[in-house]
Amino acid sequence: MTSVPPAPTSAGRTPAADRAHWERTADRLLLAVRPHAAPDHSLVRLPGPASHNGTWSDGLEGFARSFLLAAFRLAGARGEDPHGLAEWYAAGLTAGVDPGHPDRWPTFEESNQAKVEAASVALALYETRPWIWDRLPGRVQEQTLEWLGAMVGTDMPPNNWIWFQAVTEAFARGAGGDWRQDDLDRTIALTDAWYADEGWYSDGLTGGAHRNFDHYNGWAMHLYPLWFCRMTGDATPAGLLDRYRARLRRFLEDQRLLVGANGSPLVQGRSMTYRFAALAPVWTGALFDATPLVPGETRRIASRMLDHFTAHGATDDAGLLTLGWHRPFRGLLQTYSGPASPYWASKGFIGLLLPPTHPVWTAEESPLAVEQKDFARPLKAPGWLVSGTASDGVVRVVNHGSDHADPARLHSDDPCYARLTYSTHTAPEMPADPAGGPVDATATLVDAAGRAAHRRPLERISVEGATGVSRSRAHWPADERWDPFGGPDTAYRAGPWITVGSVLRGPVEIRLVRVDPVDPADADADGGPWRLRLGGWALAVDGPAEGGAEENGGPAGPGAATEPPSPAEPPSPAEPPSPAEPLSSAGPEVPAGPDPDNPPAATVAGAGGLFSGVLGLHGFGLAGTHRSHDSNAFGARSATPVLWTDGPARPGVLYAAAVHLGGEAPDPAALPDVTTRFEEPDAPATAVVTWPDGTRDTVRLPAPDRTGRP
Repeated sequence: MTSVPPAPTSAGRTPAADRAHWERTADRLLLAVRPHAAPDHSLVRLPGPASHNGTWSDGLEGFARSFLLAAFRLAGARGEDPHGLAEWYAAGLTAGVDPGHPDRWPTFEESNQAKVEAASVALALYETRPWIWDRLPGRVQEQTLEWLGAMVGTDMPPNNWIWFQAVTEAFARGAGGDWRQDDLDRTIALTDAWYADEGWYSDGLTGGAHRNFDHYNGWAMHLYPLWFCRMTGDATPAGLLDRYRARLRRFLEDQRLLVGANGSPLVQGRSMTYRFAALAPVWTGALFDATPLVPGETRRIASRMLDHFTAHGATDDAGLLTLGWHRPFRGLLQTYSGPASPYWASKGFIGLLLPPTHPVWTAEESPLAVEQKDFARPLKAPGWLVSGTASDGVVRVVNHGSDHADPARLHSDDPCYARLTYSTHTAPEMPADPAGGPVDATATLVDAAGRAAHRRPLERISVEGATGVSRSRAHWPADERWDPFGGPDTAYRAGPWITVGSVLRGPVEIRLVRVDPVDPADADADGGPWRLRLGGWALAVDGPAEGGAEENGGPAGPGAATEPPSPAEPPSPAEPPSPAEPLSSAGPEVPAGPDPDNPPAATVAGAGGLFSGVLGLHGFGLAGTHRSHDSNAFGARSATPVLWTDGPARPGVLYAAAVHLGGEAPDPAALPDVTTRFEEPDAPATAVVTWPDGTRDTVRLPAPDRTGRP
């Protein structure tokens, strides 16, 4: 029996009561921000550290993002307004666009971030036109269009920001303001260029390639194009609405798989503090008749996700959304994150625009995809393998294709993009001090000083069926700070190539690693020695823990305690290699399964009832548990099971391990047999993975091409 706690549910609410619950939740969020507004409401300055945009811009953000929520609430109630939302936000708008008002809004020249917030203002005004815009004095309308009109013809960053310009100009066009056809044409063309197929957009291109896959695909790149068509009406270019609807419909076939039974979306990518903004494409699909989901599944995804966050501390005692995930946690923030940034979660309330008689609000809920049955499939656009298990409700992703990094240069690893694995029930480690390099969800080399190599940029080699392969150049940045856009300019010490293969089935990933030597012609490269370390899933844990400590259990059998009995430092990288022969015989297949008597293994029991485990199948000699403090969005204390080689990593060896995340402890008897063929160091390495039921997966890890690469 699984020990995972039951997922939050809206089953106790009737369909009508469920909508009322959404309305009450919106009201609580809206009323909570009011005490922090300027006297005329134009700026909403929420408590907390300012973003790099400054408090003035953050105040506009507080107004604009809460205004968007108010718009969905007001329009969904067809103007019924018990809390005076229309009057409150009209007053704020009037003061904000008045260039002589002491609490006016910053112009786009004064704050580039104001362009982002302008789109929320424009969309909110469009949805509430009968109750706000049409009732504004002519002078206020003129000043609003003047403020918005400064966006026309301006340069926009080449990512989802282009749509802030397009929807702002779409509103202005319908309201008699300035707009430019060239801006709209450019936005449409770039959006088509960023479409990576099968419903997935890359949020702009990095190094000319589709590499930027995250929640912006849903809450920006699918949402704004359809709203643009809604706002332009009959002036929408022929066929554009149908094209965008078809793409969203296809994306939702995948997104429905990326929601855990606990209601959580995938914990991956930047801006995760927007939380249930991940519902934006789900609701948009229902609103625009662009969804493959039955109405009951749409509402179950939505209500389960809303309940997930409200039940896990997304709001503080004052009812304000916090900067974090399950708790206030600055580790997952970006420099642009300010106190009001979480209110992009307002997009999660788009469903209120659907009338109470819509089937989404009247049908009984239908099970989530992961509640119906186990599933596994590749998502080829982002380069992910996905596995969902009904017994514990966990959805896992193995990442062999997305890193938000320019392939032409080395980068520090952003934990939100560079890790090998992500899930709906775990978060990557995001320590305040990244010195020492990544630990969880990795296959990395550790140098003599104890510093782990970084992964970005990665090269996708293959994602097919249940298998994926990618490669990266091991490198050690002098400054290990990260951001989604590449990290600081710093010196890098480059090392060998690491190729990682995965076979994903149920709760288990078979992770395969080959390390190829530094090119002798590369005089500046680091020649080692290095230890290979493999990190499993990080889990929030109960009890005391010291940051950075690692307990080394040494070789341990499958029945070993989940916590090794005494703390110890990880084995010194200077230790000599173990006497075991490398798996590099001249041709014959060699079994690489675990030594049934003494395989290294480590398991962490998480605070939420999950188990994370690693078990060495070939080449690893030691296991341990890496413990951290205040580095995980799920809890103040976290732990990661790890495997080490008991000597320097060697070319010609195909290392193998089982990596587990599930509601039950790892069961060695359920692991597959792994057979490898590695004829010579520069030849492809092949692994054949045979599961207990006879299913067989084959993975090929080719040698690197060392020319013309970072």
